[in-house]
Amino acid sequence: MENSNLQIGLDKDKQVPGGAALSLNELPEGCIAKILSATSPVDACRLSCLSKAFRSAASSDSVWASFLPSDYQTILSGSWPDADSSFLTFSSKKDLFFYLSHNPILIDQGKKSFSLDKWSGKKSYMIAPRDLVIRRGDTPAYWDWVSHPESRFKEVAKLKHVWSLEIHGKINTCKLSVDTDYAAYLVFKLQEEVYGFNYIPAQVSLTLGADKICRKSVVIDPIFERRPPQRRRRHLLEPDLIDYSTMSCMEGAKVRADGWFEIELGNFFNKQGEDEVEMSVMDVNAGIAKGGLVLQGIEIRPKEVR
Repeated sequence: MENSNLQIGLDKDKQVPGGAALSLNELPEGCIAKILSATSPVDACRLSCLSKAFRSAASSDSVWASFLPSDYQTILSGSWPDADSSFLTFSSKKDLFFYLSHNPILIDQGKKSFSLDKWSGKKSYMIAPRDLVIRRGDTPAYWDWVSHPESRFKEVAKLKHVWSLEIHGKINTCKLSVDTDYAAYLVFKLQEEVYGFNYIPAQVSLTLGADKICRKSVVIDPIFERRPPQRRRRHLLEPDLIDYSTMSCMEGAKVRADGWFEIELGNFFNKQGEDEVEMSVMDVNAGIAKGGLVLQGIEIRPKEVR
């Protein structure tokens, strides 16, 4: 700032020796809105507590329009089943933002869901099971496609019985927010009669373009050490001794706020959205029967930053 004697403060009665004091409360609401637009949704909410002027500016459409993706209208126009997105009519951009940050909407004919990260306004997607590549997913002897009262999608994929588990998904990064750290998660539930995931860890990977970003072993069953023996179905290739100490040190599933489990498949930085990201979950080498997993999808969302 060229005039170093000019200081800005909230207290308009406070005078600065040798200079003039300018209160932020004396700024036009449009100027305050411009300042808030350069912050984040959570910062705008916090700053709204400073004064009446800030509270008014923090509720303006100009501020919350800046937190919405530039292509949000295009995305909402593809919402499903209401392609005209008339059900997303709100009195303010702030109301729209808060709806999208707490209520994922279905797009792409119900094959994906879209939402906003409430902290940053960045885009989040979940890929439905029908838009994933699941080995033998169309074989009724191995997988069931059923409705689930807690799923955002019309159908979930319920694993009945397989020896080899393979799940693959992909999304073009042009759909995501640029200059953003993302992570991908397998989202699932386990039925009471789940079996086969407490012996050997699964292999997960994430590839961005031609680069293998992540490959690691994970434990899908969060209570694998306490799984009752009667729920373990033996196979001739099943190991006689399970190395629980090694598996306990591996990354495992965590409970989400919505009651589902999730396990991170990998993370990546989306620079300009010029690549395709591919995610995989594989448990093909153990030769152990598996069942009881209920798959809701793969979610790609911004890494949490507080």
